[in-house]
Amino acid sequence: MTTFTNGLADPLKPIGLTAGAFLVLAALGTIVGAPWATHASMASAILQVGGAVLMIVVGALLAYLSVSDSK
Repeated sequence: MTTFTNGLADPLKPIGLTAGAFLVLAALGTIVGAPWATHASMASAILQVGGAVLMIVVGALLAYLSVSDSK
């Protein structure tokens, strides 16, 4: 019961968790899309994959901070 009441205590927790999960899934979709096969130069593909990895880190951190019990 405490998990349920803690979830209702802060209405922004579900939004942060959803946004973090979306960022991770969108970044994984970018990597699965194989940008190295469609870009003209390898430098732009590396930049896009690097950005996707950074987006995974930011999304995971946002989701973690949303559900962690920081006081």
